[in-house]
Amino acid sequence: MEKNDPLIKPIRPKSPLEKFIRRYVIDKYFVTVFSFLVWMVFFDSTSFLVINELNTEINKYEEQLNYYQSEYRKNDEFYRKLMNNKDEKEKYARENYFMKKPNEEIFILVVDSTHLKKAQP
Repeated sequence: MEKNDPLIKPIRPKSPLEKFIRRYVIDKYFVTVFSFLVWMVFFDSTSFLVINELNTEINKYEEQLNYYQSEYRKNDEFYRKLMNNKDEKEKYARENYFMKKPNEEIFILVVDSTHLKKAQP
């Protein structure tokens, strides 16, 4: 064999990039696992991004549920108090619906807000 033979290639050392490419990128198992992970994280219907979005939506709805439950409790307590006490019922009707007894007159006083703004510095 001669040194100038065109069929014989000289052996040169492999660079770290070449070693990485040969070892990991070309390996069919690595490619398969990497593709699976990318698919599961970004593209699948049960991907991490979709699950995260759904969890934030669930948290939002749970907060709304807690708010409406507390409002329901307050309104239920007010309703029970109103239905069990005749004086409370009368007070509520007079304040909110301007109801009156047959021999009464009601005067509604309205404050003009334009005078209040001018009086304040």
